[in-house]
Amino acid sequence: MIRVGTRASALARAQADSVAQALRARGEDVEIVTMQTEGDRLLSARLAEVGGKGLFVREIEEALLAGTIDVAVHSLKDLPAELPAGLELAAYPEREDPRDVLVSRAGGGLEALPDGARLGTSSPRRRALALAVRADLKIEPVRGNVDMRLRKLAAGEYDALMLAAAGLRRLGLTPEHAEPLPADVFVPAVGQGILGIEIRADDARVGKLVRELDHADTRAAALAERAYLRRLGASCNTAVAAHAMIEGGGTTIRMDAVVASEDGRRLLRDGATGVVEEAEDVGLWLAESILAQGAATLTALEPGRWR
Repeated sequence: MIRVGTRASALARAQADSVAQALRARGEDVEIVTMQTEGDRLLSARLAEVGGKGLFVREIEEALLAGTIDVAVHSLKDLPAELPAGLELAAYPEREDPRDVLVSRAGGGLEALPDGARLGTSSPRRRALALAVRADLKIEPVRGNVDMRLRKLAAGEYDALMLAAAGLRRLGLTPEHAEPLPADVFVPAVGQGILGIEIRADDARVGKLVRELDHADTRAAALAERAYLRRLGASCNTAVAAHAMIEGGGTTIRMDAVVASEDGRRLLRDGATGVVEEAEDVGLWLAESILAQGAATLTALEPGRWR
C-alpha cells in the first residue's frame, strides 16, 4: 500500500487523484490521506504576514518524514525553494497550462474592466503585474478555494478575479468570461501548473515507482525556475515570476523572468536561452541578471498597505 498525502481541498484532492491513478495503473494499491495545513486554517490572513507559502506544506512534509505517508503531492508553486533534509522531489508529471486567467463578471478582459474596478487576488505577483497594466485597479485580497472565490465574484464582492488556468482545468471548471492572460506579459509564478511529487530520499521502492511518472520537459522547466527562485531567496511575499519553456524538440530551454515592486511601478525583466541539460544554470544566470538590475531593492509592501 502506498499512502499519498495531500491537502484536503478539492483541487489538491484532484491533483493527488491523478497521481494515485497513475500508480494504480502500475499495479499498486494506493490510499489518499488528506490533511489540513496551517495555511488552510489561516484563510483570513495574508500569507506574507503569517509565514509564507511553506504553511501549505509543512504538516504534509512532517507526515512524510514520520513515515505516516509515503508520497506527497504538491502544487509546485506552494513549495519553498529549499526542501527539508531527507526529502526529495522525485517526479514532475507533465505541466498543465501555466497561464493566469482573468475571470470577470462582465467579460471583455482586463482592458474592459471599469475604472477603479475591484480585482481579487492575494498574490503579490498578480497584484504587481495587474497594476503595471492598469494602475487604476483596486486590488483586494481574496483567499479560499476556487469555488469559494468564484462565488464571491458572482455575489458582486469583486469585479474580476485572477486565477490559475491549471487549477480551473484540473477541477473541470469553465467559468463564463474567463480570459487567459499572455504568459509573456503576466509571467507565471515559479512552478505554476506543475505538480511536485515528494518522497523520502531513502525510500528506494517508492522512488523507483514515482520516477516513472516524471516528464522530462517539465522537469527541466521546474529545475530552471526553482534555481532562479532559490538564488533570489524569494518567497510568496515578493513579486517574483519565472516561466521556462522547452523548445527545439526538447533540446532548448527558453526562460522569462520578472521581479516587480508590489505597486507595479518598477518591473525588472529579462530572458535567457540555453540547452536543456543546463536548465538550472539558465535559471541561475537569470537570477544574477535580475539581481544586477537591482532586484534586492524591490521589497514587498508593508502589512496593511493593500490599496
